[in-house]
Amino acid sequence: MNTPSPAPSSLHPPRRSAWSRLCRVCALGWLLAAWALQQGVSAAPSAPSAPGTAQTFGPLISAQALATQPTQVRIIDLRDDAAAPNVAHIPGALAAPYADWRGPSSNPGQLLPLPRFTALVRRLGLNAETPVVLVASGDDPSDFGAPARVYWTLKWLGLKHLAILNGGMTAWQAAALPLTRQPTPAPTPSAFTPQLDDALLATRPEVAHDLGHPSTLLLDARPKAFYLGREKAPAASRPGTLPGALDFDNLRWFEPGSGALPAVATLQRIAAQLPQQPGAVQIVSFCNTGHWAATNWFVLSQVLHRPHVALYPGSMVDWSRADAPMAHVPTRWQQLRQQLEQTWQAL
Repeated sequence: MNTPSPAPSSLHPPRRSAWSRLCRVCALGWLLAAWALQQGVSAAPSAPSAPGTAQTFGPLISAQALATQPTQVRIIDLRDDAAAPNVAHIPGALAAPYADWRGPSSNPGQLLPLPRFTALVRRLGLNAETPVVLVASGDDPSDFGAPARVYWTLKWLGLKHLAILNGGMTAWQAAALPLTRQPTPAPTPSAFTPQLDDALLATRPEVAHDLGHPSTLLLDARPKAFYLGREKAPAASRPGTLPGALDFDNLRWFEPGSGALPAVATLQRIAAQLPQQPGAVQIVSFCNTGHWAATNWFVLSQVLHRPHVALYPGSMVDWSRADAPMAHVPTRWQQLRQQLEQTWQAL
């Protein structure tokens, strides 16, 4: 209930009282405006925090941005010749060729024994909180699978702050950034202990359990010819794909001839073309040996933040060598003909 205003005092004429009220209203308005502005500032994204934190680091980093990172960022050079003498590299980069992270030639996608992964991470001086940038050659889209697979491996092992140099050494050199041929001193080994994130991993028994389940989209990252059984990896026992799998060639993320991923908006438009499986709530990415599949996993899970995306590291080599059921398997006569054609083309 509103009460009547008291009569103006004889010491303050009505005109002066009205002016005071107006001043108080203006002051209140300014206070409210300042409060609203402060709320808007608080709701806006916070200022960038120190490099290496989860808010500002990764999953992709440009060559120019990497050049401004502090020295505590650990750069891991995955190129095949990274450990060779006199190879030009980014100053401070440590050599850990991609082959160090891979399984045997009979099953390249197979995970190494956990003690070997642990020893490798410790040798590089890494722990769970170390900001790590992975560098490959960046020559072509297929090369992107190397840092994507190592990124997945480190994340599965429990490292938290990871990034891939987008475009690799090709982008670094195109930006005319410094190079050195001096070997990087070995870091002090860490005492890293793995904390496995098995939500990222799809094992063969888990994939076998998911066959035919509409809740899981089995996504083949290989070119169409592999998906249709017209080609196979050398280590695979048979051509073909997982029963019920749908295909999405990892090359579709890249501009022709480029080894760098495009802008997020472009990736989102490409992701809209993913095959749809009604009822699917999780994705298992696979290929021949978990190389191309790592690119699909990386883009969907890390860049576009889709939940429940896992990688089957052994992929079709592991699956076919286990004599598990497959789809799109050609007849023996068709396989012989394909082998003859491939041999002829290789001559």
